[in-house]
Amino acid sequence: MTDPIAEIQPPRISLIALFLKFLRFGALAFGGPVAQIAMVRQALVEEERWMTPGRFNRLLAVLQILPGPEAHELCVHLGMMARGRLGGLLAGLGFMLPGLALMMVAGWLYVSWIAGNAGLAGVLLGVQIVVLAIILRAVVRIGQHIIEDRILAVIAVVALVATLANVPFWVILIAGGAAYALAERPVIAALVLLVPVIGAGMIGHVAGEAETAAPMVTAAPATVAMLFIAGLKGGLLTFGGAYTAIPYVRADTVGRGWISDSAFLDGIALAGILPAPLVIFATFVGYVAGGPVGALAVTAGMFLPAFAFSMIFFERLEAVVENPALHRMLTGVAAAVVGIIAATFVQLAQATGARVDRPVFAILLFMAALAVAWRVKGTWVTPAIIAGGALAGWLIAP
Repeated sequence: MTDPIAEIQPPRISLIALFLKFLRFGALAFGGPVAQIAMVRQALVEEERWMTPGRFNRLLAVLQILPGPEAHELCVHLGMMARGRLGGLLAGLGFMLPGLALMMVAGWLYVSWIAGNAGLAGVLLGVQIVVLAIILRAVVRIGQHIIEDRILAVIAVVALVATLANVPFWVILIAGGAAYALAERPVIAALVLLVPVIGAGMIGHVAGEAETAAPMVTAAPATVAMLFIAGLKGGLLTFGGAYTAIPYVRADTVGRGWISDSAFLDGIALAGILPAPLVIFATFVGYVAGGPVGALAVTAGMFLPAFAFSMIFFERLEAVVENPALHRMLTGVAAAVVGIIAATFVQLAQATGARVDRPVFAILLFMAALAVAWRVKGTWVTPAIIAGGALAGWLIAP
């Protein structure tokens, strides 16, 4: 006999009503992915019964191992269940538009009024210091979910050191994934992990010496295509949470001289207090680097994978994810990503520390923010930490 609960389907809903429903979710999407997913679950699973709780949990399990913001991917999939692929597109757009619009306004205000304002330098520095604490807490939290054994820990440490040594990220990711897929053969796994990383590091060192000896070359300007690719890279490589997009977007923007590390941290701070997936920080980065068109280009690249995976490939994803070898490879990639984010934290901390003229104050503020981020839970915690950093920076500013 068929279980009637298993036959639960979304109610009939017009495309306009579907868009408005997810637009409302987007306008209330404060507090990061956990709070966003809980809000959608409460409304569509527990109240409106679009699907059974068991099916919802299985769906989340699939989405969490894919790159991209899982809350956004969840909305796309639910919209597709209700009204097909057009419904998925409208649901995804509805969920992301409030945050996109607010971040575009924030980018305009920042470029027009805030950046370069000497009176706000202390406020911005205070915010940047506490954002570093938020990022460090995120690195530890992501690592606790991913680093399940010693081999994964080794992969993460190698990725951290390799990133600081300027080894290309794609070498690190491929080596980490392949090494964990071959973990039952430790010697081969060690060679697969270390040989390409060390080789790429040596090549990079030789190339770096050649660059130093050669005349300086001016960085290429930020074009729409390059900003789109920067966002696309972040969208395709966001494993384990939105914070994992940070190193890739930073490498393609800060690394090219399009935006400073301080402005980059300001964008992360703004994303933490707006109703949107955290990866909306890329919109801010694009605005500072290339104006409104640049902001839209980065955003399109960042969110394109989240639309594509749900709208095009979902029917095949559950079968693919069940492949044990692929699952181990993805786990190894995720461990490497943890190391890459940790290295990015170190690089951002060094850049911020170079602008600090009161190190004792900076250390105390960082430790206080880290303690709050570590011990206190709630959707209000990140905005409160950022507000506290701004206040502390304003009070201590000369």
